[in-house]
Amino acid sequence: MSEFEKYTAAPAAPTGAAPAEERQWGMFGHLAALTGLFTGGVGNIVGPLIIWLIKKDTMPFAADQAREALNFNITLLLIGVVMFLITLVTFGIGVILTAPLGIIIGLAWLVLTIMAAIKANNGVAYRYPFAIRLVK
Repeated sequence: MSEFEKYTAAPAAPTGAAPAEERQWGMFGHLAALTGLFTGGVGNIVGPLIIWLIKKDTMPFAADQAREALNFNITLLLIGVVMFLITLVTFGIGVILTAPLGIIIGLAWLVLTIMAAIKANNGVAYRYPFAIRLVK
């Protein structure tokens, strides 16, 4: 397994049917990232992190989904930093590339977060398509 695969490979999803409360907390783990819309982006990381820290020992499904949301939002933060650096290094000319990419990535983030929340509420462990899994 290469280093890249080591960090991007999706961990095995919890097996068995999750109870309703655990599914609800799993959904909250994904929806907590939406608080970033109101907190200047801080909530994208802090929201799922708080849910993961609170539920990691008591609700395996909810913890797994909050960790997945946390990893996805960390990945998007890293992508945003790279796009900002591209814009900065090119003295603003890179914004021609990074602005449309930012809009596309923002819309994808919103759609994938809502899809993940719905799947988690249905008891299906959702795996984001491109997330570097730093938190294990």
